Amino acid sequence: MSKNPLRIKQVHHIEFYVGNAKQADYYYRNAFGFSRIAYAGLETGNRDHCTYALQQGTFRLLLTTPYTPQGAISEHIKKHGDGVRDIALEVDDADHAWEIALSRGAVPVIEPHTVTDEFGTIRRGAVRIYGDTVHSFISFRNGRDNYKGPFLPGFIESQASGRGAGLLRLDHYVANVELGNMRVWEDWYKNVLGLERFMTFDDKDISTEFTALNSVVMANESKSIRFPINEPAPGKRKSQVEEYNDFYQGPGVQHIALLTNDIIRTIRRLRENGVEFLEVPDTYYEMLRGRVGEIEEDIATLRDLRILVDRDDQGYLLQLFTKPVEDRPTLFFEIIQRKGCQGFGKGNFRALFEAIEREQERRGNLV
Repeated sequence: MSKNPLRIKQVHHIEFYVGNAKQADYYYRNAFGFSRIAYAGLETGNRDHCTYALQQGTFRLLLTTPYTPQGAISEHIKKHGDGVRDIALEVDDADHAWEIALSRGAVPVIEPHTVTDEFGTIRRGAVRIYGDTVHSFISFRNGRDNYKGPFLPGFIESQASGRGAGLLRLDHYVANVELGNMRVWEDWYKNVLGLERFMTFDDKDISTEFTALNSVVMANESKSIRFPINEPAPGKRKSQVEEYNDFYQGPGVQHIALLTNDIIRTIRRLRENGVEFLEVPDTYYEMLRGRVGEIEEDIATLRDLRILVDRDDQGYLLQLFTKPVEDRPTLFFEIIQRKGCQGFGKGNFRALFEAIEREQERRGNLV
């Protein structure tokens, strides 16, 4: 069996459906440092919705808002609030990817079709995944380098600089699903997309006194796509996955991890920009050197910024998680720097979950 039957290259972009894209554009430029590169809306002949395309490093984020209360986009926002709709995958051939996915059990959402403008042509189709989330398949005629537009057909150039924070690319994203469905989606990604299990964590790895979860990390052969799928595990109180699923009204993307090569500089900039992060107690840093060994960074600086550290047999990583970026306690971001380590911060799971539980308790959701 081919390890890449759909000939997937990478995540092309992630699209959010949001209640007000103009305001979200301002927030992500000024808080997270993205720059706007393109726009589609009434001025481009789109009468249904508008979309702002943002970028930092190689990661592209789309923010889409409907113009009327009718239609699928409005229904998505009404149900979920602002959240991820589409994890768009760049493939060699969108028709091939769509047909193979359907032959392997995927549910179609959009049949492959041509989108073109004066800068070039793409083919695009989509299939359904967990909840109301989709994977689009995007392919470029004669290759992406031959498309000369600012983003994709239908977009016009619309530049607005952000307060860049040194974010380089997408590292991974995390899906939350219902109890009992983690293996269902592991099988789906293995059988439909040809991904393989990269790592697993169970409630012995990811637990506190009160809550726990299970997680499996799926990845393609090149590791250009890798993401954990979480489900709640039995515990004394409501876990972060259950809180997310309750307020998101179903499964979806819980957080997006963005890579930097200087996390100290990045976190300082993001904090200056007003981004709120989870709080980590001082006691975490008292035990840090004994747990992870020698690191290049000054521990006092890491403590001041509340940055977490973990090590595996290939090196170490540094990471920190934002608080939810919506009023609903759903979507948040992770900032990560890797110094050889290819894991996901297993040694930080307890500290992270306890920090999340403190926020849940403040919200009245740790019940």
